[in-house]
Amino acid sequence: MGLFGDLRDRRELERLAKAAGRLPPGQSLTLKWPVLHYGSVPSFDATKWDFKISGQVEEPKRLTWEEFLALPQAEVTSDFHCVTRWSRLDNRWRGVLFREVVKLAKPKPDAQFALILAEEGYTANVPLEDLLRPNVLFAFDHDGEPLSAEHGGPLRLVVPHLYGWKSVKWVRGFMLLEHDRLGFWERNGYHAYGDPWKEQRYSGR
Repeated sequence: MGLFGDLRDRRELERLAKAAGRLPPGQSLTLKWPVLHYGSVPSFDATKWDFKISGQVEEPKRLTWEEFLALPQAEVTSDFHCVTRWSRLDNRWRGVLFREVVKLAKPKPDAQFALILAEEGYTANVPLEDLLRPNVLFAFDHDGEPLSAEHGGPLRLVVPHLYGWKSVKWVRGFMLLEHDRLGFWERNGYHAYGDPWKEQRYSGR
């Protein structure tokens, strides 16, 4: 757990996390990694998988799995906050920064938002400026191991400063937009932005 060395008592870790300002209001610390998602876990075939960038871009892109893995890689350590009120600290992610991916398609000046696209039609909306932060990435490894299918493998988006539903599992691309367009959970009552420090769990908050 990084900052807290080899401590293993969850309650003591939670106390230290709160004191360090790392646990948002209404959250409890977990040492496990709960599995939550909508729908079934999709299968992965590297020969058929692709990643598409579309919308307000000069050059729409389609990348194969091999092409995606060939992009410059980065490692990011960050905390994860689920809207269902648990947080897991010091997750080590390896993948490709969003900023490295988006520049391939040359965003147009009026691109202000992204609609993240995933398997089975799942979507989530995130402002483009949030995705350009230096710790936002498309991850394929977690804590030194390939990302498991149940946790979003082969590829998931990681947006550490927003609630976990914005860190889309099984991501297959994104569309840049001039105006915001609500994603799946956002259309079903969740907050359009999802800041855990403001407890933006549901719409109207």
